[in-house]
Amino acid sequence: MRARGRIRLVPRHLGLLSIARGAGFSILLLLTLMTLWPGLFAGSDPLQTQPEARLQGPSREHIFGTDYLGRDIFARVVYGARISLVPALIVVLLSAMVGSLLGLVAGYVGGVTDEIVMRVTDVFLAIPALILAIAIATALGPTILHAAIAVVVVWWPGFARLARSEAQVLRTLEYVSAAQASGAGRPRILLVHVLPNMLASLIVKMSLDAGTVLLLLAALSFLGLGPQAPSPEWGLEVGTTRLYMFDSPWYTFSSGIAIFLAVYSLNLVGDSIRERLDPRLRV
Repeated sequence: MRARGRIRLVPRHLGLLSIARGAGFSILLLLTLMTLWPGLFAGSDPLQTQPEARLQGPSREHIFGTDYLGRDIFARVVYGARISLVPALIVVLLSAMVGSLLGLVAGYVGGVTDEIVMRVTDVFLAIPALILAIAIATALGPTILHAAIAVVVVWWPGFARLARSEAQVLRTLEYVSAAQASGAGRPRILLVHVLPNMLASLIVKMSLDAGTVLLLLAALSFLGLGPQAPSPEWGLEVGTTRLYMFDSPWYTFSSGIAIFLAVYSLNLVGDSIRERLDPRLRV
């Protein structure tokens, strides 16, 4: 006899979540293409000024209108993707590398090493990230490099705490004890046996933190502590356009919407990665 087919009922909220995640992946793919090949999307130079065409509304020639110097806003948003997204991803990667290394050593070695690393971590976590980043960026000077360094300094402690907790669990497992019994050195155990088994958790945190780091870098640029004019960086553009919020709203919202879409897509993609890699969330 032919087995009856099963009808699987999918809750409505899961269908909407799938649609939202699909949209997030599509937006992130579009932003990636804009970052790699901005010339495919914007035909004009984002730095070219046309004083006679300043503050024009959206039109066929200028999709998002023009800014206070007559520059094409759409071109500036497209070229600003590279300046906004790439530093955020680099900051997350560097923060993960620094924090994971310190947390890995602290969690596996324990003792005085663990106490020193964790107390330093607590000091950084006790200060609000934005306040500390502003202080560091102000002391170093307003450049994109200094803003990135400031965010790395305030963001590594989260990875250190995660890596430490993972290392404390992994060091008690049988395969680590077997490696110790076979005479493997501590660096080999950490890099070959412990670190690969915590990569899933680190990747999930990196994917979920990318959007927040992007917002933090944009906030520093908004305050004038990141890239300087005439850079089309999104946070800097939002800071510049606030003076034209009521007279030229298209100018104000363009870079802000770009930041929103980037953070939205990164958060949804990060949530999808977390669901894929975390066995506790699999249905």
